[in-house]
Amino acid sequence: MKIILIGLGSIGQTILKSFAGEGHEITLIDENKELVEQLIERYDVSGVVGNGACMDIQQEAGIREADLVIALTRNDELNIFACLVAKRMGVNHTVARVRNPDYRKQIEQMKDDLGIAMIVNPERETANEIFNLINLPSVSGIERFAKGKVLLVEVIAKEGCALIGESLISLGKKLKSKVLICAVQRGDEVAIPSGRFVIQSGDRIHFTADAKNLDAFLEEARLVKSPLKNVMIVGGGKIGYYLADALSRKKYAVKLIEKNAAKADELAEILPKVTVSCGNGTQHELLVEEGIGAMDAFVALTDVDEENIIVSMFANKMHVKKAITQIENDDLLGMMDELGVDNTVSPKQVVADRIISYARALSNSIGSNVQTLYQLVNQRVEALEFSVKKAAPIYGIPLKELHIKKNCLIACIIRNNEVLIPNGNSEIRVGDNVIVVTTQKNLDDLAEVFE
Repeated sequence: MKIILIGLGSIGQTILKSFAGEGHEITLIDENKELVEQLIERYDVSGVVGNGACMDIQQEAGIREADLVIALTRNDELNIFACLVAKRMGVNHTVARVRNPDYRKQIEQMKDDLGIAMIVNPERETANEIFNLINLPSVSGIERFAKGKVLLVEVIAKEGCALIGESLISLGKKLKSKVLICAVQRGDEVAIPSGRFVIQSGDRIHFTADAKNLDAFLEEARLVKSPLKNVMIVGGGKIGYYLADALSRKKYAVKLIEKNAAKADELAEILPKVTVSCGNGTQHELLVEEGIGAMDAFVALTDVDEENIIVSMFANKMHVKKAITQIENDDLLGMMDELGVDNTVSPKQVVADRIISYARALSNSIGSNVQTLYQLVNQRVEALEFSVKKAAPIYGIPLKELHIKKNCLIACIIRNNEVLIPNGNSEIRVGDNVIVVTTQKNLDDLAEVFE
């Protein structure tokens, strides 16, 4: 595909990094000449310096041949206008980043009326991600395939978990609930495990499951945690606002701490079901005074990663059941397990994953067979959903008779809306959707998984 990327902030660069090497023809547009030149050299792409909403600049970038335009500047109105210009120049698929909460109620109407294929709000998407983590206290992450029928779930094997000390073969015989463990992170190492792999305490386990069976598996594996009720949020920015609003509507008891007095007053007015306090939520005394020890969940959303990490560690020390930490700096993510920070969210990665998934689906309609893609374990593992469109020699043959490449795993097969957790006797047929988990990058067709 030919993709034009307008705006090279953290989200734009995250998306560019993911697209690099996938065979797309990518053109960058940004007003920062030095940054454009730097990224052109690093990723072997083309670039234009200028205003991405300007018709002349878009024409210089080759807009008339573009399949997809993604506008991610810091200015909502500029992103919307850039997409309108691109539509006027004949581009069918456009994506705009729109962050202003004032547009919340009209955003879907805007999308339809303006003809923008996708409008993403990083803060709202991140708040939704955190809401899901609070609503499912047993899991550290969850992604959805096949329109929600298949879940890719991350859990941590802690003391009391029935998985610890068991090989994957023994678990298959022991557990009634059928899931497939497809990736395990142990310290800095990541494994696509074989049947002899033995789960250890502290492992981060990624598994696929039929959405209908998730609760049964968590209970059987002794991973169920009691529901969370009382939630403390530190940081009253856009993410804090969206999250507090969503939680309070679902009968959670929410306490939000914001250090800016004017903003705290505004939040107290627009969030009548939320207890809003003004103060520095990174101060030990204030957190204790506000009752952190009585909280079930704690969410750190300040603008400083290091502050978020420290207060989350304190929440863990105060025996809060679930602490969730916003991290923007990718370099810090590798340290989180060592510090006992189990649940992290990155707004740029949340939005990048959504846009990449959309781009993959669009590419699928043009020629690729990848429908959905998620990146796991700090982008070291990919989970891809392939659509089996036409016959091939590898189909209709039991998986145990095929040679699957190293570090590739057939994690799930969806056939006629039925979710199949595969074993050696399973076979792939035309019409199936197949989920593959792999450490290899840039797979474009299911056939590439087999030797």
